[in-house]
Amino acid sequence: MINKWNFRTPSEEELRKRDLLAAELGLSPVICLLLVQRGITSPEEAKRFFKPNLNDLHDPFLMPDMDKAVKRLNKALGNKEKILIYGDYDVDGTTAVSLVYKYLRPYSSYLDFYIPDRYDEGYGISYKGIDYAVENGISLVISLDCGIKAIEKIEYAKQKGVDFIICDHHMPDATLPDAVAVLDAKRADSQYPYEHLSGCGVGFKFMQAFAQSNNFPFTDLEKLLELTAVSIASDIVPITGENRILAYYGLKQLNNNPSFGLKGIIDVCGLSGKEITISDIVFKIGPRINASGRMMNGKEAVELLLSKDRATAKEKSESINQYNEERKELDKKITDEANAIIEEVQHKEDRKAIVVYNPNWHKGVIGIVASRLTEKYYRPAVVLTKSSGLITGSARSVMGFDIYKAIESCRDLLENFGGHTYAAGLSLKEENLEAFTERFQRIAAEEIIPERMIPQIDIDAVLDLREINQKFVSDLKKMSPFGPENQKPIFCSLDVKDYGTSKLVGKELEHIKLELIDGNSSTPIHAIAFGMHKHNEHIKSMKPFNICYTIEENTYNGNTSIQLMIKDIKSGGI
Repeated sequence: MINKWNFRTPSEEELRKRDLLAAELGLSPVICLLLVQRGITSPEEAKRFFKPNLNDLHDPFLMPDMDKAVKRLNKALGNKEKILIYGDYDVDGTTAVSLVYKYLRPYSSYLDFYIPDRYDEGYGISYKGIDYAVENGISLVISLDCGIKAIEKIEYAKQKGVDFIICDHHMPDATLPDAVAVLDAKRADSQYPYEHLSGCGVGFKFMQAFAQSNNFPFTDLEKLLELTAVSIASDIVPITGENRILAYYGLKQLNNNPSFGLKGIIDVCGLSGKEITISDIVFKIGPRINASGRMMNGKEAVELLLSKDRATAKEKSESINQYNEERKELDKKITDEANAIIEEVQHKEDRKAIVVYNPNWHKGVIGIVASRLTEKYYRPAVVLTKSSGLITGSARSVMGFDIYKAIESCRDLLENFGGHTYAAGLSLKEENLEAFTERFQRIAAEEIIPERMIPQIDIDAVLDLREINQKFVSDLKKMSPFGPENQKPIFCSLDVKDYGTSKLVGKELEHIKLELIDGNSSTPIHAIAFGMHKHNEHIKSMKPFNICYTIEENTYNGNTSIQLMIKDIKSGGI
């Protein structure tokens, strides 16, 4: 599929602000333009952006119901009540449970945690989980990363004498569950200054409020920020505002003094001795934590994250790594089967959305498969299987199409649904499958314009290769952590040429390792182009071509060098 390159053209006002910042800060005009495009226009804002400060975290009591939540938790601890920490089985849920459990562990001997089984109970608060609380004499449940729509289940819990404090970050309905407290910055009545917290982030704010109410030192909580960083990266929430502060300090903890559990995962990922970034969490750490809930039960991920010694952490990390290997094989098999179904669809190129169903697919990997299909066909994808008598599925979207809203428009056909703009989950009865598919396809057909079906690469700036030096890379790194709404900048260089040393690499010679020069530079710069072997002939011809890329640092044998990570190559016009 051919990508469309979009060049950002700065306005005169942006250029004026860029020049003022460059004069004040002594930074490259390119870096200053990137700051301006992110709304950072004064030296003071730039300094705060480059060096986030924990003192800038918002007062947790600004969140609706926080006072009620803290009061009920203090009462439970004072009365030595049994407390259950309940969370979803994905990375956000398991890190949230681990954070709250770890923080409360010194203050209670009556703590337990619960992760629902993906296959037996499904997403969110379950009747089985409430019954577990009743059977074990638990009077307070703190739910994390779930519960915002569990109206009937919270009512059932109340009848059984079980109180709930809900900590969630998903979109609520007009009616909230009748819990003791409902902590969610997306509530319609919320005045909380930042609404993009992860589920683990909401759990952190609850613990921050609890600590403040008891005059406990913040330093004990600060050690747990590694878990918020893992959740923020894995749940793909914006890395802006409060999330930027939490992710920044969480990454520091992860790099300098990780807990036994996360150190175990870092080791099995092959990240030991390397600087861990948001990207490493997204592609290496997060998938391994997720694999526990996908292949077995998320409880194992929590047990790993709560490990108190290296030996336990090592054993559990290796077990989870094995689940991840099994997950990869299953993911490939189901993706191949889904692609085969799509290939059989008549006029598939006219369809603006993909809906595929196989009752035998493994529920744990259909979200990954949906992401793969969206990436390949550049269309919203819904992948469905059968579980516990219902059709259940995961949906992923493309830029500009709100898949949560589209699924919400089909709510009369669904048993349950939830999620975000670009990722959602749903369940429905088999007799509603055809009607759901037709309506969802119709919504996509009405809303998705043809241009949205072409992959877009937004290019932040055009660079000569000579501009890419160590100072530029060092200044660029100050803008990290990168992620949604602060994406790693993509640059473009025009009319570059092979230095004469580029070559195909990889098991099947599918990648190109490049050394590049342009008209203004005779010193080659290293680059890697994964999966782009088709361009090799043109590159070896010594004819010029255009590249877009991100700038990385590559460490090998203790030596660090600059490397361009090529995202696309165009040998003709742009």
